Amino acid sequence: MSVSCFDREDEEFIVLINHEKQFSIWPCWKDIPLGWQAVAGIQGDKSIVLAYINEHWTDMRPASLRQWMADNAATSE
Repeated sequence: MSVSCFDREDEEFIVLINHEKQFSIWPCWKDIPLGWQAVAGIQGDKSIVLAYINEHWTDMRPASLRQWMADNAATSE
């Protein structure tokens, strides 16, 4: 049985972010999928990239939803 590159302990990862400000880990050797970009300067083993994501992605809602909620909260007052 093969092991996914996402589950390998010796894998090197980068952090990706999309236009909705959602994060993902990604093997550094794989092409970055459309709609995502690498976060500059963040690369390492899974624990390093997950620590970065845990620190910076504190609101799981997509950015468009956060904006919509803020806009509607301002108009309902």
